[in-house]
Amino acid sequence: MCSLNNKPIDIFEKFPQLESQRFKTERAVELIRDCFLRGGSLFVCGNGGSCSDAEHIVGELIKGFRKPRPVDQTLRDRIQKEDPEEGAAIVLALQQGFPAFSLCSQVSALSAIANDQGGEAVFAQQIAAYGRPGDLLWAISTSGRSRNILWAAITAKALGLVVLGLTGEWDGKLTEIADPCIIAPSRDTAEIQEYHQILYHHICARVEDSVVL
Repeated sequence: MCSLNNKPIDIFEKFPQLESQRFKTERAVELIRDCFLRGGSLFVCGNGGSCSDAEHIVGELIKGFRKPRPVDQTLRDRIQKEDPEEGAAIVLALQQGFPAFSLCSQVSALSAIANDQGGEAVFAQQIAAYGRPGDLLWAISTSGRSRNILWAAITAKALGLVVLGLTGEWDGKLTEIADPCIIAPSRDTAEIQEYHQILYHHICARVEDSVVL
């Protein structure tokens, strides 16, 4: 359930073709929520349009998405103590954010890894550097076969991260690695990505509702 203009929407009623993914979607909400509550970080990666989706997901999580997220009083007090003149404006501008990071963003690192180690390693190398047990990798691949996504997922599991997948109706290896792996009911790339946006907006809204008081 997510909301638009404060009106609850059940995406599985609105898009009944997604009903088969209800349980896995709700499981994804629980895993991301629990990751944040225990102080873990969420890493997101994808290629092409899925790279844009990774950035989009992070954008919804690091600040308010569908509801206000004022920072907690402890931080407000510390900021105002640090600078009484600017503090009042800062605390009004800031919002509670979740530690979500796109592995697609660091252009210098991506180009260095691709040049020195190969394109398959661009996300796995970042997971090897940043990932810690209890963190979560959200791996997006419409085919479920993108090698750099699979390498990242394999590396993440080896390091003790939870791996969440988002893919399409292809027999890709990501469905074997990720748990859960949410499958959009299509084999058309553009249509898969349209379903993905519906699904991750729902997930982000649910996480926000379950973590922000």
